[in-house]
Amino acid sequence: MNAPLPRPVAFETSTDSFELSPGAPVAGPTDLAGAVRLALSVLDLRPAGAGEAGAVTVEHDAALGHEAYTFEVTGRGVRIAAGDRQGAFYAGQTLRQLLPDAAFRAAPVEAGGAGWTVPGVTVRDAPRLAWRGAHLDLARHFLPKREVLRMIDLMAVHKLNRLHLHLVDDQGWRVESRAYPRLHEVGSHRPRTIVGHHEDAPVYDEVPHGGYYTLDDLAEISGYARARAVTVVPEIDVPGHACAILAAYPELDARATGGRTPEPFTVLDRWGISTAILSPLPSTVDFLTVVIDEILGALGETPYVHIGGDECVLDDWAASPEIAAFQAELGLENVGDLHAWFLRRLADVLAERGSRAVVWDEAFVSGMLRPDTIVMPWRGPGVAQRAAQAGHDVVQTSVFPLYFDYAEAASEEEPLAIGETITVGDVVAYEPVPSSWTDAQREHVIGAQFQLWSERLPDARALDYRAWPRGCALAEVAWSGTPGADFDARLERHLRRLDALGVEYRPLSGPRPWQLGGAGPRRHRPGFVNAEDVMKRLEGMTHDADSTRPSM
Repeated sequence: MNAPLPRPVAFETSTDSFELSPGAPVAGPTDLAGAVRLALSVLDLRPAGAGEAGAVTVEHDAALGHEAYTFEVTGRGVRIAAGDRQGAFYAGQTLRQLLPDAAFRAAPVEAGGAGWTVPGVTVRDAPRLAWRGAHLDLARHFLPKREVLRMIDLMAVHKLNRLHLHLVDDQGWRVESRAYPRLHEVGSHRPRTIVGHHEDAPVYDEVPHGGYYTLDDLAEISGYARARAVTVVPEIDVPGHACAILAAYPELDARATGGRTPEPFTVLDRWGISTAILSPLPSTVDFLTVVIDEILGALGETPYVHIGGDECVLDDWAASPEIAAFQAELGLENVGDLHAWFLRRLADVLAERGSRAVVWDEAFVSGMLRPDTIVMPWRGPGVAQRAAQAGHDVVQTSVFPLYFDYAEAASEEEPLAIGETITVGDVVAYEPVPSSWTDAQREHVIGAQFQLWSERLPDARALDYRAWPRGCALAEVAWSGTPGADFDARLERHLRRLDALGVEYRPLSGPRPWQLGGAGPRRHRPGFVNAEDVMKRLEGMTHDADSTRPSM
């Protein structure tokens, strides 16, 4: 069975077939043909010469729309029609899934360079949701650039198209700044990291951890992603989660206003939330504007920039006479309104540069958002519906079932996780566009995204284990709208492709022997944090006046 994952809109088989050989010609417009060749790079397909018939022929059909495509495989070859370059690339990815599993290896393994038989099919396809995302937390544990590029490759296989890079948090700043070099010189590393469980006395590994991406690295990542139909969404999380920034530039500390010299923050070596918060004064906005310009300059065209806004302790704002005077000057009633003003100001900066702001749902609760700001309602469907009702586009990011740092089983065999349980079944049953919402509210759901918070994901192997195959389930739901009745069978088949790709996913039956949590600090302890209980608490907090205060 070669049924693709995610499921196409229409997929019909025939008795025809076609032999697709290495080096076969691809005919059509250069950009579309290049996209198909990239998706099928293992075959080293070449551009067709002038007047040469293509084994694969691709043409543009504007009526199909963004990311949409059709193709037919007959005994005469493969004919593709695509709405745009992204559609051509996705046609190539679906065609790749009709080939043997070896098509997902970096190089052919068959002797003699023999071709592969493509079964006869007619496919018609287009995505249900425009934003089909994956989130990487690179601040808690840094991933080398090669792992980010690899994630882009895996996203492309699954037709995921938004890579949200969480680049800044208390535990690390991950981007070079030529204007403010102490950000990466000081903020990108910590001397040690906490290990073990919430309930235990703190134990540290006493091993330095750090890293950052140069601006050239960001440019490379963005270009690599763009070629594979993925848009990079950088996140600079402010004004809270600020230990790393303030370790580098303590003058931005809200406690440093009015000429005060507080004890400086250091890059945080533990998990959880700190009270560190940036000053909301104009000098901070000016500082961040320079950094934003550096990042946008590196990334190129950047439709979306995430500015955070979550889990802010505003006490230091309330305690500062200078900040209080600035708040009064703006005519704002309280520090919650000032939080909203600060994020609105940064969103205006982004809009002037052609980018839309994205925020976590605390920023929506604070109010004053630009109408074009996108809300990520991590605290559940209630606040998501309120944001949609208010006219904001929404990308569904609810802890349950889209926080993949939760374990897939409440078992001590699992490696350490923040809590449990979020299964493949939970993800594939998820309804990102709830049928209970009004049509107007549903129109504002532009996508869904899984989150890989990395406190307990120290390396790429751990990331693989948490991301897949749950990421396959989210890809199915976001692209197809609803899972096909044969999803389980298609997923079983698809896992063989992941094997060929070298993905160290969690088997459906449970961890492999070397993936077990073991008996030490990496062992999961069930029963400490339950995802359903967390969701009930978070939903209540979205109605609190002090909604920005940390919730975990």
